[in-house]
Amino acid sequence: MDNATELSLEPFFELSLDMLVIAGYDGYFKRINPSFKKLLGYPDEVLFSSLIREFIYEEDQVLTAKYRENLKKEVPLINYENRFVTASGEVVWLHWTSIPLPEQKLIYAIAKNITHKKKLEEERNGHIVQLEKINKDLKQLNYATSHDLRAPINNLLSIFSLLDLSEISNPEVLEILSFMRMATEGLHQSMNKYVDLLSANETLSVALEEVNIEATFNQVQQSISSLLGNSQAKIEVDFSELPTISFNKNYLESVFLNLLTNSIKYARPEVPPHIQVITFIDDDQKKLVFKDNGLGFDMEAVGDKIFGLNQRFHGNSDSKGVGLYLVYQQLTDLGGSIRVDSRVNEGATFTITFA
Repeated sequence: MDNATELSLEPFFELSLDMLVIAGYDGYFKRINPSFKKLLGYPDEVLFSSLIREFIYEEDQVLTAKYRENLKKEVPLINYENRFVTASGEVVWLHWTSIPLPEQKLIYAIAKNITHKKKLEEERNGHIVQLEKINKDLKQLNYATSHDLRAPINNLLSIFSLLDLSEISNPEVLEILSFMRMATEGLHQSMNKYVDLLSANETLSVALEEVNIEATFNQVQQSISSLLGNSQAKIEVDFSELPTISFNKNYLESVFLNLLTNSIKYARPEVPPHIQVITFIDDDQKKLVFKDNGLGFDMEAVGDKIFGLNQRFHGNSDSKGVGLYLVYQQLTDLGGSIRVDSRVNEGATFTITFA
C-alpha cells in the first residue's frame, strides 16, 4: 500500500468549514461534522435520534422529501437550497450537493451556509421593487404636474387674447398687461420644453431597437449555462418566422431570464425541464410563446394574481413573487401583453404579444 492510500481523510471531515453529512436512506443522520453540529446547536443524542425532516423548516419539508426520494433512485442532487431550524430557533439557509451510494443505502452530502447571501438577495429585491414604485410614482407626478400647470397657463393666454387693449388708455395698465402676457408666454414655452425633455428622458431610458431574438436568448442561456446544465433542461427554439422585434434589448433579456429561471425553479422534481420557445406572426400580431413542463398553476385559483407583486403559488422557499411581475411590467410598459395557460403538473404556456 503506497503512502497516498495510507493518508487519512479524517482531518477534512473534522476541520472543514462546510457542513459535511452522511445520512441513511432511513432518514436519519449517520454522521455529521463539527461545523454542522455547531451551526444547528443540538446535542448529539437529539441529532442522531430524530428524523432529518424534523430539523428542516416546515415550508421546505415536502419539496425536500421529494428530492430525497430521487436520491434513493440514484439521482444526484445539485444546487438545492432549503432551510433548517437551529436549536435557538434561528432559520438558516443551506446550499446542498448530495450523492447517493445505493449499495450502502447512504447519502453523502456537503452544504454551505448561504443565509447571509439570501438576506442580501431579499434586501436587494425589496429595494428593486421599492425603487421601481418610486420611479413610477415620480413619472406620474411629473406628468400630472405638467398637465395641471399647462391648463391654467393656457387659460391665461386665452384671457389675454380676449382683451381689447384699444379700450385701455392708461399706459401703466397697458405696460403691466404687456409684462404679464410676456411672462405667461415665457412660462408656457418653458413648460413645453420641460414636457419635451421629460418625454425625451423617458424614451432614452427605455430605448427601442431592432433586437435579434435568437441572439438575445442565446446570450441569456449562456449567462445561466451552469444552472441549465445541472437541471438537465432540454430546450427547443424556433425563431425563424419572427427573427427580430422592435423592443428594448435589456427588457427582452430580463423577460427571457425570468421565464427560464422560473422553469428551472418550478420544475417537477422527477421530470427534467423541457422548454419550448417559438415566435410567429398571427393576424399581423407579432408573438412569442414560451412553454415548459413544470409544476404549472391552478388558474382558477391564481389566474387573476399571477402577475401581481409578491405573489407566490408553489410554496417554494426561494420564491420572491417578483419575476413574473417584472416580466409583465416590462412588456406592458412597451405596449405589449402577456397571458398564461396552465394546469397543475402539466406546465405553463406564456404567450407574449408585442406592440
